[in-house]
Amino acid sequence: MPFNPAIAPAQQGFRMPAEWAPHAGTWLAWPHKEASWPGKLGRIPPVFAAMARHLASGEAVHVNLADAAMQAAAEAALAGTPAVFHRIPTNDAWIRDHGPVFLNNDGPEQVILDWGYNAWGGKYPPFDLDDVVPTRVGEILKLPVAHPGMILEGGSIDVDGEGTLLATEACLLHPNRNPGLSRAEIESRLRNYLGVETILWLGDGIVGDDTDGHVDDLTRFVAPGVVVTMIEPDTADANHAPLAANLDRLQSFRDAHSRKLEIHTLPMPVPIVHEAQRLPASYANFYIANACVLLPQFACRQDEVAARALEALFPGREIVGLDCRDLVWGLGAFHCLTQQHPRPTVADQHPG
Repeated sequence: MPFNPAIAPAQQGFRMPAEWAPHAGTWLAWPHKEASWPGKLGRIPPVFAAMARHLASGEAVHVNLADAAMQAAAEAALAGTPAVFHRIPTNDAWIRDHGPVFLNNDGPEQVILDWGYNAWGGKYPPFDLDDVVPTRVGEILKLPVAHPGMILEGGSIDVDGEGTLLATEACLLHPNRNPGLSRAEIESRLRNYLGVETILWLGDGIVGDDTDGHVDDLTRFVAPGVVVTMIEPDTADANHAPLAANLDRLQSFRDAHSRKLEIHTLPMPVPIVHEAQRLPASYANFYIANACVLLPQFACRQDEVAARALEALFPGREIVGLDCRDLVWGLGAFHCLTQQHPRPTVADQHPG
């Protein structure tokens, strides 16, 4: 039976898979906005190219860009890396937050969610091009698109694929997103559109995070019932208290299957400061691809600790650490720059 946009996806058997589920590909948006990396934009394409090269070892890489000139720049930077280019113009490169969220059912069908997007509470206009990216992707892939009628960025949620979702009160309940919706109404839309049952609410985000506290800088699922979460051992650091409070919450939670969470901790890197601004550097902003896990690195001793921790949690994937000290000047890292396209559950029946 074809997807009915008048009925909530969850009621039709659709759900958002976990990030570690097999991917058909990863979607990216070419970095082009000087204001996102003031004074450093020229340093970003090489980092982006390294990221794309590692992704391409295990899945298709799709890159959104505006025109022929931007495609020529992307082709030069990505020379030797297979990529599919799409003429989908964007305002910025942070496709995790403005891009398509893919849903699977138990067969070959897929649906794209086009959540509303307002550049993290209207902070960085214009955002009109980014806001329509999911629908444009749906047109290219010939997939149905559902519109939940709510502002939501992809980095503000994390799912385990088995009915549990992580989010923060600081972001999803912020009045600059959905002032007309109550907490109960927001939870209802998350359940109806993502196919989740249990929503676990963390509190505040880390210092320097302009997203009002995205969960992908804090706590991530790495398997059903298993999370990694950031901690700051230095009690004098501004991140110590909010991260400790989030850890306390995690220790009390149970997931959709009534399991207590298995919790692994990652230390915060040394503070990364540029032009007197502390940046939201976090190892939690890793991206789980088919063949590897892309891990932000910050040239400090904690890099190795984070890499070893993820090696133990992802034994079938290579942990690829790449220097993100320039990238994080844009206030994001690998997870913010990527959006997974999961394979359909019955992949061999899917036309894409």
